[in-house]
Amino acid sequence: MEKSRLEQQFDFFREIDKEKFIGRQTYLTDAQRKENDAEHAWHMAIMTILLSEYANEQIDVLKTVTMLLIHDLVEIDAGDTYAYDVEGNQTKRQREVAAADRIFGLLPEDQGEKMRALWDEFEAWETPEARFAHTMDCIQPLMLNAATDGKSWVEHGVHLSQVLGRNQNTASGSKTLWEHAYNDFIAPNVEKGRLKND
Repeated sequence: MEKSRLEQQFDFFREIDKEKFIGRQTYLTDAQRKENDAEHAWHMAIMTILLSEYANEQIDVLKTVTMLLIHDLVEIDAGDTYAYDVEGNQTKRQREVAAADRIFGLLPEDQGEKMRALWDEFEAWETPEARFAHTMDCIQPLMLNAATDGKSWVEHGVHLSQVLGRNQNTASGSKTLWEHAYNDFIAPNVEKGRLKND
């Protein structure tokens, strides 16, 4: 028997609960444990509501928040690929597209298509909302790394060049927030030797 719209929606809700089990490499501010994907999404959603005034272009805040809340759902299947994992990043796109097909496919067709379109928009970086969402996705872990005295950077032996490479487009969403992140989160950790500068 075909599932009702409501049953499909609750199937999706139960499935995305798995996002809470997807661990990231970024420590929480107490430096005792690492955050999970759901915590990361929640944090960026609130940051977007309060920091949207610094966007380079006017953005639809609800659309941007929705984009951020769903952008890592694909990691339920694909896993979290660490930003500086060269090998893992080679297959990331393929794994995540397959995951998007399955996970958003659990929803009623109209909602599944809408969520998938938002995920694709985020991935493409072409709209003001996608650019600002990526700015949040990059700045939130920078903030947490700085708050933990660069703990994750030290553990992984991360170089300044890697951080700058990952953030080469961060200013496209907000020049103001990127400058703040560089001056307040990155530069002090270079001076302390938490980020290798060679």
